[in-house]
Amino acid sequence: MLKRKIMDVLVHWKENHKKECLVLHGVRQCGKTFIIRCFGKQYYKNVIEINFVERPDMIRVFSGDLDVKTLSQGIALRMPEVKFIPGETLLFFDEIQECPAARTSLKFWAEDGSYDVIASGSLLGMTYKDTSSIPVGYEYPVDMYPLDFIEFLWALGIDQSFIEDLSLYTSGMNEIPDHIHDGMMQYLRQFLVIGGMPEVVNSYVDSHNYQSVQRVQDKILRDYLDDIAKYANNADRIKARTCYLSIPRQLSKENHKFQYSVVEKKGTARKFESSIDWLREAGMIVNSYNVSTPDFPLLAYLKEDQFRVYLSDIGLFSAMFGYQIKETILNDSLSGPVKGGLYESLIADILYKRGEKLYYYKKEDSSLEIEFLLERKGKVIPVEVKAKKGSTKSLNEMLKKDQIEVGYKLTSQKTVISDKKITLPLYLAAFL
Repeated sequence: MLKRKIMDVLVHWKENHKKECLVLHGVRQCGKTFIIRCFGKQYYKNVIEINFVERPDMIRVFSGDLDVKTLSQGIALRMPEVKFIPGETLLFFDEIQECPAARTSLKFWAEDGSYDVIASGSLLGMTYKDTSSIPVGYEYPVDMYPLDFIEFLWALGIDQSFIEDLSLYTSGMNEIPDHIHDGMMQYLRQFLVIGGMPEVVNSYVDSHNYQSVQRVQDKILRDYLDDIAKYANNADRIKARTCYLSIPRQLSKENHKFQYSVVEKKGTARKFESSIDWLREAGMIVNSYNVSTPDFPLLAYLKEDQFRVYLSDIGLFSAMFGYQIKETILNDSLSGPVKGGLYESLIADILYKRGEKLYYYKKEDSSLEIEFLLERKGKVIPVEVKAKKGSTKSLNEMLKKDQIEVGYKLTSQKTVISDKKITLPLYLAAFL
């Protein structure tokens, strides 16, 4: 079983919630159903699971009155093996996007309080299915992602105490021993080609075969394209697919700003903007937005029409380039703009999977560019990413500002401190 951080979130909800049903969002195949089953088995005497894709007949239960007594009787009628035990039952609605009325019913389950209820559904379709009444105030929304880098290390069997000790190096004051640095860089490159989709990680743990990894990744990518065809509306179906497939080319440019002309010659925002919105709401991509000035709060300076697009999992992104690229990544022989795009996507993956909003800074009339901006205690922290050794002119310029107290250069080098600039190895992005 893969150890997941979100288990702690589920336990916290169980122990502290009052009149709220937990709604777990996340891209398809990131492990939502598996973790809820594990949680239910460990913390409840009784679990009732309804998957509205596998049991479309259950949708009829929610076609009439939505009071708890009527619903529980209707469920028991069609599932005579289940028992509703007050205070000891977890009711799990899976693929709830297929039954909008079931989502409306969450209000009544929450108000009744006899049973704990978790609803799960990929963002694919969930935002776009008609729901007669969203139960505002009765949902406890939680986002789930594919495995992050730390969870990946857990899957490989790396000791928790060793991982915790790594965070001590983020201050830049302590020198990282060579054997630790070399080992962690290798793990990072493995994460770059494997990523965090649970089925992919399990495939590697079981076989240590990168061809098997690629086969599983290719299957997931095909499933995602099939999902676009199934869930996107007619106007966005082909355009969303084309936008998704353009991402490797978008991130292989020197300037990674998403350009509609890369999707299609003479492509425009008017034509493709809604398709990008659909992919983002579906959880298949993550947007990083440019800001007009690197000041706190960054949201106040966001430029909605200038953004970069990353895939929701770094392993799927590298897999889009094909199997052959895996060897060049693992032996660190890849070069050129593609390498820069891959490592920038890697840091984006590490940051967003721990809940960071992604921002960058790029001045149109200069070469000044900072890949990521973080917010900490009312301050902005610039983060520049270098896939290889190189100067950091943009970061050096940014650090001249009085309001910027510290900045990070992430690279393959070990720790170095130079005035306000701290150079850290790329893998320490997980601990910033």
